[in-house]
Amino acid sequence: MVDLKVIEDLSNAFGPSGFEEDVVRAIRKHCTGMNLRNDAMHNVYAELPGGRKGRPVLMLDAHSDECGFMVQAIQENGLLSIVTLGGFHMTSLPAHSVIVRNSEGKTFKGITTSKPVHFLTAAQKADNSLAIEDILVDVGACSREEVTEVYKIQVGDPMMPDVTFEYNEENGICYGKAFDNRLGCMCIIETMKALMAQQDKLAVDLVGAFASQEEVGTRGVTVTAQQVKPDLAIVFEGSPADDSYFRPGIAQCVLKKGVQIRHMDNSYVSNPEYIRYAHEIGNSHGIKYQDAVRRGGSTDAGKISLTYQAVPVLVLGIPSRYVHSHYNFCAKEDIQATVDMAVEVIRGLDEEKIRHIMRQDIL
Repeated sequence: MVDLKVIEDLSNAFGPSGFEEDVVRAIRKHCTGMNLRNDAMHNVYAELPGGRKGRPVLMLDAHSDECGFMVQAIQENGLLSIVTLGGFHMTSLPAHSVIVRNSEGKTFKGITTSKPVHFLTAAQKADNSLAIEDILVDVGACSREEVTEVYKIQVGDPMMPDVTFEYNEENGICYGKAFDNRLGCMCIIETMKALMAQQDKLAVDLVGAFASQEEVGTRGVTVTAQQVKPDLAIVFEGSPADDSYFRPGIAQCVLKKGVQIRHMDNSYVSNPEYIRYAHEIGNSHGIKYQDAVRRGGSTDAGKISLTYQAVPVLVLGIPSRYVHSHYNFCAKEDIQATVDMAVEVIRGLDEEKIRHIMRQDIL
């Protein structure tokens, strides 16, 4: 069963791209019994007890960072100029709470500025365009000196959306931030826990790889894929739900409709044999799934699939509303379907299926 405490700890953790150390600690807390190591980028590698046994390596990937901000400059009046870490739409940013962390590890609440309607001209009221240079962060200070000497905030300090995880038991809906992709991190943990007692019966060696800095150019996975050198991979992603924008039958990432199986996006064209196998697993085990061909977006699959060899990758998404903004919704049952799909896909692998997915039975 999905452990909501794992999701809560991961979602609440401070972890904009390049500043994922709190997420690393949350991963460590919940990877009991696994062998863990991390590197200088905050990438984390998890293996089951006993390590690898010479079987084909299946890498479980999810990125650990979240979209956030960095202090770019401190103005004379104490307001902070910012740059984004990851892809926000500017119109979603004004008048929200953020948390700024200084170099001493202390955190402060801030507000992204929004000029009151009283001070807007008619032309400004009619113009919704925004640039990041128009959005400042107010921490309640009145001067640059107060910011640097009292708050000890400096240029280069990170900040994240200020949102606390909640779960509604009645409707099974999770609310929080960073579901892209702390939900994926949770899926790695739960998948490995579910298979820990059966690892000797598996046809693959499992390695969980929590990759940093995905939101700023899939940087962490560039390292993790080279370290793990997988033969196969499963990528978990908090995928942007589209059921608020497209009608039924056209929407391909719908809450409470199961795990999303991604066929294509801007980074990767999926291995069709891997997709067929996932469909067989879903159908035989009663796991709800939905297929998606994305017109945009990308995942770590693009880098993994091209590292050292051609690596078949199965991209499994948890439908998450309003990703790359402050606030997200997802359904607990979709997280469970994603974990169930990964567990059963791995359990069902044997030498013949692996050869077929890797297209070694053609010649």
